[in-house]
Amino acid sequence: MSRTLTLHTAGPGLTVQDLGRPGYLAFGLSRGGAADRLALAEGGALLGQDTSFAAIEMAGLGGTFEASAEMRIALTGAPMGAALDDGTALRWNASHLLPKGARLTVGAARRGSYGYLHVGGGIATPDRLGARGVHLAAGLGARLQAGAVLPVGDDAGGPVNMALDPEPRLEGGGLRMVPSLQTELFGQAELIRFQHTTFVRDSRANRMGVRLLPEGAGFALDGGLSVLSEVIAPGDIQVTGDGTPFILMSECQTTGGYPRIGSVIPSDLPRVAQAPAGAAFRFTLVSLAEAVQIERRAAEDRARLPARLAPLLRDPAQIRDLLAYQLVSGVTAGTDLDDDDPDTEEGRRP
Repeated sequence: MSRTLTLHTAGPGLTVQDLGRPGYLAFGLSRGGAADRLALAEGGALLGQDTSFAAIEMAGLGGTFEASAEMRIALTGAPMGAALDDGTALRWNASHLLPKGARLTVGAARRGSYGYLHVGGGIATPDRLGARGVHLAAGLGARLQAGAVLPVGDDAGGPVNMALDPEPRLEGGGLRMVPSLQTELFGQAELIRFQHTTFVRDSRANRMGVRLLPEGAGFALDGGLSVLSEVIAPGDIQVTGDGTPFILMSECQTTGGYPRIGSVIPSDLPRVAQAPAGAAFRFTLVSLAEAVQIERRAAEDRARLPARLAPLLRDPAQIRDLLAYQLVSGVTAGTDLDDDDPDTEEGRRP
């Protein structure tokens, strides 16, 4: 364990997360993984490494981290205040060099809900069932506590001081959903009303699901029908007994008996995860064929993230090694001129 990241302080919602564990639904284990999967893709692009590398997910509040060796890092997701112990502020949605022994302090979220700290080489905690991501509901791993020492994988290297303009997803907005097995049971009038209703994100939300409060009356199946418990998955919109919709997230259960009016498409789930309490949502029903096209375009957009990187503009007053930069090409102090060179001022003197 030659490269480590030590937590000196830790917020209450810090976990190691990756893309999760697909394929275990039949065994009662939901996929899990990062609440905002797009943030993992952005971190991978900023560091030039695979999206599957594990990062630290910070729910609402970060912590203080110390590097045992020089490390490349990236910050994505919900913007949080970030600074080194020498007072250097670090820009969010960008990559940076964390010097050996330096301490990085990440504060509270300024917007959104989940921030992510990525390291070159990824967090290298033990692999459990094919992934490193903590699944709190299933008891796979636990929240990070102060004093934890996290192993960091080998870094293939790459550029730092790169920035990325992220996809907007921190303030609620429109959500596209596809029909579920019970959509038609709600009736056409109820389904139309659902799409014309503004919902507000409740304060009750976590990695299992997000509760939405509707304007006006809740929603119910026609004729007071009930459904049997069956398989559920992230994105499903369950309507609870009081008519309130509940969007299932990465650590949801694998079966449930509440009717589902629809299912939010995967590329819109980061918008649900990042929405703060009070954010407003509206739903639009799309066909399965339309959803497939939307997801294909979203995958293409993620693949193009590296091409969207731009050099990070830094404040010269905050660059500690400013004199190491070649600020103006070709300009020297004049001490390196050769007296015997006829092409120099010194060489041309009589």
